[in-house]
Amino acid sequence: MKLVKPKKFLGQHFLKDLKVAQDIADTVDTFPSLPVLEVGPGMGVLTQFLVRKERPVKVVEVDYESVAYLREEYLSLEDHIIEDDFLKMNLHRLFDGEPFVLTGNYPYNISSQIFFKMLDNKDLIPCCTGMIQKEVAERIAAGPGSKTYGILSVLIQAWYNVEYLFTVDPSVFNPPPKVKSAVIRMTRNDTTELGCDEKLFKLVVKTTFNQRRKMLRNSIKPILGTDSPLTEDALFNKRPEQLSVQQFIDLTNAVEKALATAPQPLPAENE
Repeated sequence: MKLVKPKKFLGQHFLKDLKVAQDIADTVDTFPSLPVLEVGPGMGVLTQFLVRKERPVKVVEVDYESVAYLREEYLSLEDHIIEDDFLKMNLHRLFDGEPFVLTGNYPYNISSQIFFKMLDNKDLIPCCTGMIQKEVAERIAAGPGSKTYGILSVLIQAWYNVEYLFTVDPSVFNPPPKVKSAVIRMTRNDTTELGCDEKLFKLVVKTTFNQRRKMLRNSIKPILGTDSPLTEDALFNKRPEQLSVQQFIDLTNAVEKALATAPQPLPAENE
């Protein structure tokens, strides 16, 4: 069967280095007993190493040409090749509601959306590994005080421990992307409850980082309004990138308390 031509509108960059593919496949071994879901397998360069592991493997691919190629080249997968959009799938139906490891050479144009879906299904996904744009990987792994620390950093690190594993050069892809790539692993931490309203936590993080150069007393105004006495606290002299996950949790609780004493409609969350 002829090779699949990478499609720009799908953000496809097919990995061609087998050593890198093997190294990515091995990142799932942190949870050796769990099944694996691979997102965006393309022509299966990563899939070929995943299926050698003694565990159930399913792949989800939205590109019909890639699906046809996989069905012809990976007969062992049988009914485990899913032609669908990962972002629209009900993940509870995949492995009869059992947890699984998520992995893939993720399309760079939707990697953040993939990780937001991971967060929405965090009780199903104890581990997520894979390759993404280096800049995004650095952002996810960054700590407070870093210029790359932001929304993804806080929301993911609230629930997952993040490991930046290794950097990948553009030359190992077809076509080569214009940026470097990186492989990361995110493993669920011990947090079962944040200790604050999760929806408000998400709103506080996104609202403040949307004006990351401003002090909190200014960036929080869309939620608290202009004259909230809460902003007189010294914490509001900081910028959002200076706050740890725990400080954002504490901030969320303070905001919720302030809103309870001076109710006002919350702004719509901007995903």
